[in-house]
Amino acid sequence: MAKIGLFFGSNTGKTRKVAKSIKKRFDDETMSDAVNVNRVSAEDFAQYQFLILGTPTLGDGELPGLSTDCESESWEEFLPKIEGLDFSGKTVALFGLGDQVGYPENFLDAMGELSEFFASRGAKLVGAWPTDGYEFESSAAVVDGKFVGLALDLDNQSGKTDERVSAWLAQIAPEFGLSL
Repeated sequence: MAKIGLFFGSNTGKTRKVAKSIKKRFDDETMSDAVNVNRVSAEDFAQYQFLILGTPTLGDGELPGLSTDCESESWEEFLPKIEGLDFSGKTVALFGLGDQVGYPENFLDAMGELSEFFASRGAKLVGAWPTDGYEFESSAAVVDGKFVGLALDLDNQSGKTDERVSAWLAQIAPEFGLSL
């Protein structure tokens, strides 16, 4: 089994695309294939000590799922399946996609929701990201002046995505026992 589990929720496919670009940087022994959370069991998810998790923010700052008009289940339906699990001893890094221009009042709120979910179940969260270079009004994903994970805006700053992903992966690699 791979050392790092890579999971995402998605609606339009942008989060899937970022997850796949992350996977391309690692071999199969290091990282699992990028898997949509609507295609994984709680047991398979819980096997990993290290997790990289991605989500877009939809609507009024919500996780993707059926109530936000997604075509299929996503984080909204998956989290209840794992809410009884203990994530103590597990390391979790988050990345989130949002639109800081179209939704400046809840930019990346879903990433903040994932952060709270896993932190409240004992996970060690890594990969905080600076808010410099973003323009938004508020975000539930900002704690102590930083985003709780990698902040991506493919709608307005797509040209910065590869550079941000590379820098973030280099930042979190030591937390996962890797060197890049």
